[in-house]
Amino acid sequence: MARSGGIPQLSHRLIDSLAFRFTAKAFRAFPKALTTSFPVRSTQQAFHKVLTYASDDDVFTWDDVVRISKPETLSDDPSDLRGYSEKIKICNRRLESQSEFLSFVIEDQIVGYIHKGFAENLRSFKDVFTFPPENSNSNGSSITLHSSLSTAEDRTRAVGDVIKSLGEEHIPGIRNELYPVTSSFGAPIFFSLERAAAPYFGIKAYGVQMNGYVEKDGKKFLWIGKRSQQKTTYPGMLDQLVAGGLPHGVACGDNVVKECEEEAGIPSSISSVAIPVGAVSYMDIDGYRYKRDVLFCYDLKLPESFTPKNQGTLGPNALDTWIYYKV
Repeated sequence: MARSGGIPQLSHRLIDSLAFRFTAKAFRAFPKALTTSFPVRSTQQAFHKVLTYASDDDVFTWDDVVRISKPETLSDDPSDLRGYSEKIKICNRRLESQSEFLSFVIEDQIVGYIHKGFAENLRSFKDVFTFPPENSNSNGSSITLHSSLSTAEDRTRAVGDVIKSLGEEHIPGIRNELYPVTSSFGAPIFFSLERAAAPYFGIKAYGVQMNGYVEKDGKKFLWIGKRSQQKTTYPGMLDQLVAGGLPHGVACGDNVVKECEEEAGIPSSISSVAIPVGAVSYMDIDGYRYKRDVLFCYDLKLPESFTPKNQGTLGPNALDTWIYYKV
């Protein structure tokens, strides 16, 4: 299954911290290894890392880390958290643009937000969507579903037909995977929506993220993956060992077990003891897209001998390279 999101950027302060504190380890999952140099500013010396890659066309080097970090400012002070704070800001972009969106309401509950520009694509589907009068003040106005769509099944079918009609031109990356539309987590499901359309309707989407680590000689090592260059979201960027969106009808714990098997080859006998450690939420506006995501976070201790291996269910749209660091 595709992931709920990657690490869009990595702060240069964090990169420096990694260079000082973490020791990259080579592993045997792939047939070749590459040694590359990464400059550490504080010592002005080359910091060597042993990295591995899956193919000649998809190399995971520290150059990748530098490329995606794109620092605005640099700091030698390890207590300076400005870089980390910048990443939090990036995950909560353009919230001042919320006035450009109309509430999406079902049964008197706000379930999402639709940009006024994207809403114009929906106006012709008069048997599916109901709009406020054109001469009304749009502030405080809302879009809802036609009153004839009274059941979750009818709504899912009708909105699904609209998504198919709009196609990739308006909603790129259609996956034929459904997300539940609710007012909050665990609340009754009003209908199910194509995953790729979730940010265009501003619904809350949920996912799981798991840190996988190994203890060796009294020290902890964290596995970090790199997303495939062919992936439609965050290609070539760093990510956790296991992550995935939470589809309709699947519990969080069951989803962790399923994603562990698909993305890293972790058997259920190991993944079933993953520990829930909290949740992270963010809101991000990008054009017509309004992402309101909640990520349920897990930690899992892995055997020393463990090596991740994608099971090939997604072809190029997967994590295909890993390294692990001492933490």
